[in-house]
Amino acid sequence: MPYTPILDRVRLPADMRDLSIADLKQLADDVRQETIDTVSVTGGHLGAGLGVVELTVALHHVFDTPRDKLIWDVGHQCYPHKLLTGRRDRIRTLRQGGGLSGFTKRSESEYDPFGAAHASTSISAGLGFAIGRDLQGEDFNVVAVIGDGALSGGMAYEAMNNAGASNSRLIVILNDNEMSISPPVGALSNYLARLLSSQSYMSLRDMGKRLTAKFGKTVEDSVTRAVEHARGYITHGTLFEELGFYHIGPVDGHNLDVLVPVLKNLKSATEGPILLHVITRKGHGYQPAEVASDRLHGVVKFDVASGKQAKPPSNAPSYTKVFAQSLIKEARKDPSIIAITAAMPTGTGLDQFAKEFADRCFDVGIAEQHAVTFAAGLAAQGLKPFCAVYSSFLQRGYDQIVHDCAIQKLPVRFALDRAGLVGADGPTHAGAFDVAYLACIPHLVIMSPSDEAEMVHMVATAAAYDEGPIAFRYPRGDGVGIEIPEDGQVLEIGRGRMISKGSRVALLSFGTRLGECRKAAAALEAFGITPTIADARFAKPLDRDLIADLARDHEALITIEEGSVGGFGAHVLHALADMGLLDDGLKVRTMVLPDIFQDHDSSEAMYREAGLDAEAIVTLVTSLLGSHRGDAPAAGRHAALQDS
Repeated sequence: MPYTPILDRVRLPADMRDLSIADLKQLADDVRQETIDTVSVTGGHLGAGLGVVELTVALHHVFDTPRDKLIWDVGHQCYPHKLLTGRRDRIRTLRQGGGLSGFTKRSESEYDPFGAAHASTSISAGLGFAIGRDLQGEDFNVVAVIGDGALSGGMAYEAMNNAGASNSRLIVILNDNEMSISPPVGALSNYLARLLSSQSYMSLRDMGKRLTAKFGKTVEDSVTRAVEHARGYITHGTLFEELGFYHIGPVDGHNLDVLVPVLKNLKSATEGPILLHVITRKGHGYQPAEVASDRLHGVVKFDVASGKQAKPPSNAPSYTKVFAQSLIKEARKDPSIIAITAAMPTGTGLDQFAKEFADRCFDVGIAEQHAVTFAAGLAAQGLKPFCAVYSSFLQRGYDQIVHDCAIQKLPVRFALDRAGLVGADGPTHAGAFDVAYLACIPHLVIMSPSDEAEMVHMVATAAAYDEGPIAFRYPRGDGVGIEIPEDGQVLEIGRGRMISKGSRVALLSFGTRLGECRKAAAALEAFGITPTIADARFAKPLDRDLIADLARDHEALITIEEGSVGGFGAHVLHALADMGLLDDGLKVRTMVLPDIFQDHDSSEAMYREAGLDAEAIVTLVTSLLGSHRGDAPAAGRHAALQDS
């Protein structure tokens, strides 16, 4: 008989509750294969999800979700969870326009009680659910699943410290898939975990507390020390115990014979925070992922049989690669250059830097606050730290930028990757706000390259600048394909450049939308309009002379940027008002990202939706200058855009 997947019979977790362990094992195999097949078509995060298949199956089998709250930290590993919670019929829309998010999302499903895409938040959120439950007199379980990588974030420890003191009922599952922080998993560890999670052992522990409460502090201390010392000796749970958690594990996270009874024991626990330590392996069950250096963490479409990814050809290197190569060249000349990343060495390109300068490259874990102040300390010591971090992740280190870097005028160099829209990763990773939140800080310089050559120059400029913090932001993806200079030139701080001279309307671009300005200018020829194009280079300090010249020589001035309202355009408007240049009928418009959180889609579609592509520029220019000034038909306009 042909095999009928058990997954075909499981639409919601309720369909799993009566399954046998044997059936759960087969269901896990089905979920793993479906996850592999799905991501081979959609791309996305693969290794993390494969590592928690059995854990996901066990959790939904044991707990009464969605009444019981299951909170995933980060969300990279949530694809199996989505398959089991009514979203299998849409799973191949993952990360596609109008489709499922690649992370947990409250508006998507009642089985996603808390949205996540940044790390280290699950315990804080879980404690909020638990305390809220207690205050409202409700009765349900709260389970937070956090990885060992996310546990490197200080927020997780703040939450555990608070949870331990609150004594509210909360289950935290530490999904350990990288760090060697525990002894090897084996039969003895699994047996001990089942024993220590059992009601009889917990009752014995509680009975000891009641006895010692009756007979006094001396007896209490003796009994508690004896019991907890024995547990600490065999489980190495001292850290979590000191934070107030009852620690269990480690257990094999791929063994349902162990996971299910342990989770059932924990479900029946009546009080206090509990931490279950589970050992898993990223990419488990899929050989190409198991042998890959990153366990195929993030992938594009790939061939299931070989694991080979179908990466599209490109004639240009990515901005990330240009940054990394440029920093390496500067570091060869200057031994004081140091590179810092917050758990993103590959994503920021610093893995290449580390190959040549291992002793000058530091991965501090998921700890952006620490990364910034660590860099400030290095700068105070006279070194030249480059803190490479995604734009949206730097939001977590904002106070440190202000307090530890800017106030003290310490020259920390911030390389902000993933500035602007990021496509399939959606609003949680979009670098929309960095200009707005950085440009208001005194003593801080902000740059953005318009192409690969400018990127090389800005790395050199940052290396040379020593008067305070300096940041340069650049997008995800490939450059425009121009020739890259061998050596970077140190740019004059606060000085932009003229690209082409026209009349009547000026396009002032900050960042890589300059390419769209060029396309728009070519299309505007059909209207008899030749705009002036300028590259601001700096959002702070602004090139006030360039702005003044553009304002005086043109009827209209349009700023274009890949950022939110309150950024570059807002500062240009402020400068124009300050110089009294808004009083003579100058038409000024700022083209920015819309004041919404845009859903995931391709980057091109998102910029089109945002009104930041060449066609939107053409439409705005013609509306400002009026149709009587030489209007081309719509068909001609589209043809001109395509030709350009």
